[in-house]
Amino acid sequence: MVNPKLIKIEETWFPYAAIDEIQQKMEEGEITSKELVLIYLDRIARLDQAGPTLNSVLEVNPDALHIAEAMDFERAKQGKRGPLHGIPVLLKDNIDTADKLHTSAGSLALKDSIAQKDLYLVTKLREAGAVILGKTNMSEWAYFMSTENMPSGYSSRGGQVQNPYGSSFDIGGSSSGSGAAIAAQLATVAIGTETSGSILSPSSQNSLVGIKPTVGLISRSGVIPISHTQDTAGPMTRTVREAVYVLAAMMGEDPTDPATLKNPLTQDQLLSALDKSSLDQVKIGIAREGFFDHLNEEKKEIMNRAIEQLKGAGASIVDDVVIPSAKEKWSIDVLVYEFKANLNAYLANVSAQVPVRTLTDVIRFNQEDSEQRLRYGQSLLTKSDKTKGTLTEKEYLDALQFDQYHSSINGIDAALEKDQLDVLVFPNNYGAAIPAKAGYPSITVPAGYTAEGEPVGITFTGTAFSEEKLIQIAAAFEELTKARLNPTFEF
Repeated sequence: MVNPKLIKIEETWFPYAAIDEIQQKMEEGEITSKELVLIYLDRIARLDQAGPTLNSVLEVNPDALHIAEAMDFERAKQGKRGPLHGIPVLLKDNIDTADKLHTSAGSLALKDSIAQKDLYLVTKLREAGAVILGKTNMSEWAYFMSTENMPSGYSSRGGQVQNPYGSSFDIGGSSSGSGAAIAAQLATVAIGTETSGSILSPSSQNSLVGIKPTVGLISRSGVIPISHTQDTAGPMTRTVREAVYVLAAMMGEDPTDPATLKNPLTQDQLLSALDKSSLDQVKIGIAREGFFDHLNEEKKEIMNRAIEQLKGAGASIVDDVVIPSAKEKWSIDVLVYEFKANLNAYLANVSAQVPVRTLTDVIRFNQEDSEQRLRYGQSLLTKSDKTKGTLTEKEYLDALQFDQYHSSINGIDAALEKDQLDVLVFPNNYGAAIPAKAGYPSITVPAGYTAEGEPVGITFTGTAFSEEKLIQIAAAFEELTKARLNPTFEF
């Protein structure tokens, strides 16, 4: 960076500044959106492509500076649109954008694919004044490619994403690039997607706030899919307030996604929940059995301390809550069957220069250069391709019925209703699978760090469209603990 003004900004107030502070500085004329983009581009060069080499950003939008300038011009003429006006946003590489950016899900098969139109949530972000800065690396095919020891954050197109808190720490999948990029402040906020844990995991591992919303709060149209039952997009940010700003901006009724037509919540409800943050008279259930077992003693102690902090702030704690279905014989069969049908429908509409039109084509394409394209195999792709792709098999329909009942009625809802709980608490993303199958929301918030510096997150989960309550609780916990620390990049 050669601009003395930008050097001074980055050395003083800018490091890890939140949206409200950035907006205040832009209103005061201390920084412009264009200058903000330039600072982020410099950080991408120094931290992502060199230095620690986080490898989290796949592409930069060539129009980002021009969009930022347009937002600056509009601000000067008309004022700002809202909290996201001129704010740079990174998108996971499975989210369609109608610009010069590719959408590949981390695969070489789709490296030349440019979508014909914006995903609905991208349209909403642009309407809010956001600057689409680029695309982030991810676990290839949203971590639904192989069971052969494929690490989180690896894609054949982008390589391995590194955790900015330490290269020895798991990065979390599959929205790994979004997690690393925001932890390192390579943009203000990012969008991830989740089928089961893919927002919550990298958010926890990168000391971020991640919101996995109820399926239907955010449109799914234009996301390279796994499961129409479970897929959703969501924000990944450094604070709860920023996450809610982004979540509210993205929501809306999308005629192409019928799930959004059942959403009872409004933007104002989500935003107003930020001002109602409280733990007083909140009843929280701690789901230990089968979930805390994954933690070592140090991480258990961090979680126990967080629970005591909740209790000390007025929350009523019900410990050792039992989810009736937790010990059921769960499977990924719904994902296996839905993936082929959904991906084939998506690939049927990709641009002409893309060499694949079906899942079978993807498998064949990978086999043509297995050394580069199949470093960890493709066992899940081949398993899914053996299904009919019509969603008519008895095995699929039985699995769907099983998941729908045991995740909701005999799962999260049963646990909440038994003790009249507001939310359940899980460590990191270890409780992600059951609410994911139900399509229920979760918010993860930084809770602390191990002695070596590995982040630990606390995750709050509720029933369908309980985002208001989750936001109130997550914001109160964040304000109470102020647990988040910035990475030091000691690689």
